[in-house]
Amino acid sequence: MPVIEARALTKTYGDVHAVDGIDFDVASGESFGLLGPNGAGKSTTMRMIGGTSLRTSGTLLVNGLDPETHGPEVRANLGVVPQTDNLDTELRARDNLIMYGRYFGLPYSYLRPKADELLAFAQLTEKAGEKVDNLSGGMKRRLTIARALVNEPTVLLLDEPTTGLDPQARHILWDRLFRLKEAGVTLIVTTHFMDEAEQLCDRLIVMDHGKIVAEGSPADLIRRFSTREVLELRFGSERNAELVDDLRHYADSLEPLPDRLLLYTEDGEAALARVRADGHTPMTTLVRRSSLEDVFLRLTGRSLID
Repeated sequence: MPVIEARALTKTYGDVHAVDGIDFDVASGESFGLLGPNGAGKSTTMRMIGGTSLRTSGTLLVNGLDPETHGPEVRANLGVVPQTDNLDTELRARDNLIMYGRYFGLPYSYLRPKADELLAFAQLTEKAGEKVDNLSGGMKRRLTIARALVNEPTVLLLDEPTTGLDPQARHILWDRLFRLKEAGVTLIVTTHFMDEAEQLCDRLIVMDHGKIVAEGSPADLIRRFSTREVLELRFGSERNAELVDDLRHYADSLEPLPDRLLLYTEDGEAALARVRADGHTPMTTLVRRSSLEDVFLRLTGRSLID
């Protein structure tokens, strides 16, 4: 039985279909991603899984239970990391964990050693007595994740877990999440960051306007919907659009963006050599491998941050 099973899952707000009849399964111990721009329906889907938003129609099971009719039982096995840290700023780091655990009815005899264990896991042992306001953004994020683990959940929902963090803090957080996955925790992740999705997710769905437009592993999606490499060319804001038709034949496909042109090809260096040999002189050039953002651009014509 899948840990999470959704069939024709729908959420509407008046005439707006925030989630529009999607189907997906999540296996136990899997790291599953929801990818898409703002307004794609990712966070709404997460709220329905957590039982904090009622679905309009369709079916949804979490550990075999309906979150709407078995809310307390479902939430007892869930950990939730929201987009924005909502820690109690008046409490110290360790007390945040203990007080949160009391909401689950957990006894102090369990919570005191558990808080110390989670602080060590989040690399915050030395900050146990610090008030939340004195912690850095990365520390607050790790404390929020530690708090979500106080009830030893089997499923952890992470909504934009590294937004606003610097690269070093992101890598530390990724390491903590890898350790959870190795321990058998199922991770459900929403993110805007392509490298994060490729690093963390075994499998993902790409959402746009409430619908699923693609599903698979990161490598599988890139293989199916993009080329091996992408050539990025900049000719200047005024000239990029003028050269679209002239440059199309150098690649399998071309995607114009406001600041650059993306040429999808199996060999970016060879395509660049042909472009230059024919007398085109771009201001800047970049050859890189295809990413999940390229997949989304080719599927929808939109950037993931739109």
